[in-house]
Amino acid sequence: MMPHQDTTALPDGAQARTAPESAGMALPAAVLFDMDGTLVDTERLWWDAVETVARNLGRTLGPEDRPDVVGRPSQHTAAYLASTTATLPSASALAARLDETFTALVAQEVVPRPGALQLLHLLAGQGIPAAIVSASPHRVVELVRERLGRELFTLIVAFEDTTVSKPAPDPYLEAARRLGAQPGECVVVEDSPVGLAAAEAAGCPVVVVPSTVPIDAAPGRTIITSLEEVTLPLLAQARGSER
Repeated sequence: MMPHQDTTALPDGAQARTAPESAGMALPAAVLFDMDGTLVDTERLWWDAVETVARNLGRTLGPEDRPDVVGRPSQHTAAYLASTTATLPSASALAARLDETFTALVAQEVVPRPGALQLLHLLAGQGIPAAIVSASPHRVVELVRERLGRELFTLIVAFEDTTVSKPAPDPYLEAARRLGAQPGECVVVEDSPVGLAAAEAAGCPVVVVPSTVPIDAAPGRTIITSLEEVTLPLLAQARGSER
């Protein structure tokens, strides 16, 4: 694991996990977090943004639309709407409209998922780099980073940072590359099938916190119900899991 200095102050009442707890454990070289639905409750806001844009096109979203909305970048969802709606602007114009609507909603409301801040401070206390790896655009990811605490993240990889986004492995491979770590040494935290596919294709072990879609158990996946369950031993166990 790469050496990192802890320069992050913990919230009042919080304590960094001390060396004895992590002694002898192969902790991750880094923890790579999905953002929407994992760190913050923005998966709902993304759905609301897509629903608003679709409604203005005379289209109503339903459960059958989830695979092309949840965890997808705006360009994918825009192309999907374009292919399923009769009269509409270009896909690029739709993507811009989706981004603007989503950004406005995020600016109004960023709600951390239960346990997210505690986990981020735990990682900071252990000197384990944390990264946001998201299919959202930079301006949205930066909004969330500022709200959660800029100092808690070593880097972000947003939609613009790779040629292709999730479910391709590129975003997670890029994050590992920038951190100077092997993908298998990192632990990814994800909530959606799209993000899970990206992490597994990159060769990363995954801690899965399902949000809107159930996730089946499989080798290399540690499935939990809340980030509040994440401990250093759990991260070490996840890193050591094999697919």
